[in-house]
Order: sequence, then C-alpha cells, then structure tokens
Amino acid sequence: MTEQTIYLDTQRAARHLGLSAKTLSRYRVSGGGPVFHRFGSRIRYRRDDLEDWADSRRRASTSDDGTALSGAGR
Repeated sequence: MTEQTIYLDTQRAARHLGLSAKTLSRYRVSGGGPVFHRFGSRIRYRRDDLEDWADSRRRASTSDDGTALSGAGR
C-alpha cells in the first residue's frame, strides 16, 4: 500500500512549522523557505517537504556558521 501525499495550505504549513503565515509568505518571495506547489492560484506545501526543510535548518548551537548538522547529530 502506498502512502498518500499530504498537502497543507499556507496557514496549516506555518502552524506545522511554528511560524506565522506572513513569514512563510515572505520566504516564498525572498527564497530560503520550504519548496511549495502552485495549483492555479492556490499555494500548497507537501508535509514531507516541510519536514525536510526543518531538518536542513538544524544547528548544534546559535554560534554555528550555518552548516547543517550531518546525520551524526541526530
């Protein structure tokens, strides 16, 4: 049995990440945020893409140079 792809609108995606919808919208314009899909005028995020983006932002400390942790820190 295959797993169903789950798409979230901006409000739900932002809530899932602990961000405001406005912040997520800003990321869409400026870049650096999670990848998204456009279906007509609707913006949707795959839940798996949100998880991947959040994982890519993991750091060991606030003084990290921006290099994400490898799998060893998990």
